[in-house]
Amino acid sequence: MTRRMLYLSALIVAAVLMACAVVVLVVSEKAEATFPGKLNVGGGSGFNVTDNTTNDYTPSYSPNGKEIVYRGIGSNGGHNEIYTIKVSGGGRLQVTDDNKNERDPSYLPSGKRIAYAGYDGQDWEIYTINAGGGGRVQVTNNTTKDGEPSYSPSGKKIAYEGYDGQDKEIYTINAGGGGR
Repeated sequence: MTRRMLYLSALIVAAVLMACAVVVLVVSEKAEATFPGKLNVGGGSGFNVTDNTTNDYTPSYSPNGKEIVYRGIGSNGGHNEIYTIKVSGGGRLQVTDDNKNERDPSYLPSGKRIAYAGYDGQDWEIYTINAGGGGRVQVTNNTTKDGEPSYSPSGKKIAYEGYDGQDKEIYTINAGGGGR
């Protein structure tokens, strides 16, 4: 009886060890796929949306995914302006045109407005504008160099970075300007 118990215990231990070995092999086969050369991510060359001879920066998709807003060289003498373009590459629209530099565009969650940083001649401020152009509103007016605006999910607030000459901090403001 004792011999039978030992045999049964040894058989159970062997079965458990074999099950563990199978689990280790299965896991290690999956993990092997993460090593370079063994994983096909379906990459390739990207699609050139803007396809021009100027520099374009800081792209951001519209909420519906049909357009991209970005900063590019304007037709007004080399200043950075805000543009939108369809993801297929057509329908480019210059949204700002004011002989000032603009950067860091970001769509309102509804897609109707764009927040961006604009140089006012002294420092960088946050502005909003209709996605089709026009209706520009200056949101901030302070001594920090403001940039990287991002709308809240409700579209009622904008978070942005402000640089006071010593360090950058994160601020929030009502999307229409003023308050927190």
